[in-house]
Amino acid sequence: MMGFGWFGWFGMLFMVIFWVAVIVGIAWLVKWLSEQGSGGNRSSRRRALEILDEKYARGEIDDKEYERRRRKLLKE
Repeated sequence: MMGFGWFGWFGMLFMVIFWVAVIVGIAWLVKWLSEQGSGGNRSSRRRALEILDEKYARGEIDDKEYERRRRKLLKE
């Protein structure tokens, strides 16, 4: 009977888990890098400015507060 050497079934299972973890890690890294390059922060900032504009248009905030928040969002 041919075995798996001194590792046995545990060694084979460990290697499968190891390679699955490596592949999942690489996939996560690629996804994270693509999100960083696509300007995900830029789109969230644009949405924040839209919400700020809506609040100003509805009269929920005054001119001074609008300008203060807008400057802060554009500075980030």
